[in-house]
Amino acid sequence: MSSLTSVDISYNHLEGPLPNTKAFEDAPFQAYQNNDKLCGNKTSLMPCSINRSDGGKGRNHNKVVLQVLVPTLGILSFIVAMIFLVHRNIMKDNEIQPNRATKKDLFEIWSFDGKLVHENIIQATEDFNDKHCIAVGGYGIVYRAELPCGQVIAVKKFLPLHDGELANLRSFTSEIRALTEIRHRHIIRLLGYCSHPRHSFLVYEFLEGGSLDKKLSCEEEALSLDWGKRMNVIKGLANALSYMHHGCSPPIIHRDISSKNVLLDLEDVAHLSDFGTARLLNLHSSNWTSFVGTLGYAAPELAYTMEVNEKLDVYSFGVLTLEVIMGRHPGDLISSLSSSTLDSLPPSSYGIFVKNVLDKRLPLPRNQAEEEVVLAVKLALACLRPNPRCRPTMHQVSTALLTQKLGLQSPFVMITLGQLLDDNCPNA
Repeated sequence: MSSLTSVDISYNHLEGPLPNTKAFEDAPFQAYQNNDKLCGNKTSLMPCSINRSDGGKGRNHNKVVLQVLVPTLGILSFIVAMIFLVHRNIMKDNEIQPNRATKKDLFEIWSFDGKLVHENIIQATEDFNDKHCIAVGGYGIVYRAELPCGQVIAVKKFLPLHDGELANLRSFTSEIRALTEIRHRHIIRLLGYCSHPRHSFLVYEFLEGGSLDKKLSCEEEALSLDWGKRMNVIKGLANALSYMHHGCSPPIIHRDISSKNVLLDLEDVAHLSDFGTARLLNLHSSNWTSFVGTLGYAAPELAYTMEVNEKLDVYSFGVLTLEVIMGRHPGDLISSLSSSTLDSLPPSSYGIFVKNVLDKRLPLPRNQAEEEVVLAVKLALACLRPNPRCRPTMHQVSTALLTQKLGLQSPFVMITLGQLLDDNCPNA
């Protein structure tokens, strides 16, 4: 009885005093209502009166013992029976659908038992042993953890300083704030987090495909990422950023879009990850920041202004799009091209330009795939405009990619190369 945490004995026609244990003492009125002759120091119950005369002492004492023991045994039998039935049903369900049922039930339990979560993760990673490490970042280390139920999760453990505090508390809280506000197919799902003096970490779904940069850098895996899959990666990320910039209130700016922060599942569906530098925009004031992001993806205006806005993500998306199409980081291409160079390129030779930057490990795209790739390059170049106001919004980019797929006409799909590179562009 001492291990009980809650009890409900209502509508059972019980009598006698309530047991003097924490579960019964803390029980609300509804837990013991509609019983005939219960007594005790609880609301709506009569005080227990025990006849202590010498003549009836033994008999009354035995009566009190029976009054306590009988309902107590009845309650215990009921609880044991319910535990058996629930356990049998869970085991039966797991036999039918072991993976889905186990994972679902696990996280239902986790939401109520933080201590169990922490202990399972510590055991699964062997106290964060290096052999379970799958990635290292500026703010923490990511571990692969397989739990006793068989479910695999990713755990991002933040690096502590010598005094035990987080190396970047803002990164820890920013990631939690951002990911608890959003739900999207192409954004990684946060399952939970732990803030502890010894271990502070975030728990994510585990994506078996790994990061996009590793996929593109491996010859064999890059070949499996054909033009259709690559275009789906670009479209998925464009849709996710459009949702963050235009579908969230306040808007969320990622600020570190790069191929290492894009994770793939077994079907090569892209998921944007690592929201440690994300910012929720204050629409009623200026938003300023120190430099964050990854070199080679960060917008050039960060060299002279520290204002946070959605155009930072737009530029990084342009770099990432070219990387997906080229199969490598487009740094050399970006530095070698200037507005005047592209502006002098005749429309008839634009197709040749696109073919020259395609990933040579794949055969040339054909038919609709070719049209989609050409459009993606045009959009990427528009996103890379030095003037932030001349860059399109992610809503425009996502709409253009979607309407092209559906064969519809969109003003932005029909944009010309000269319009993309016009220095006198209207404000976006």
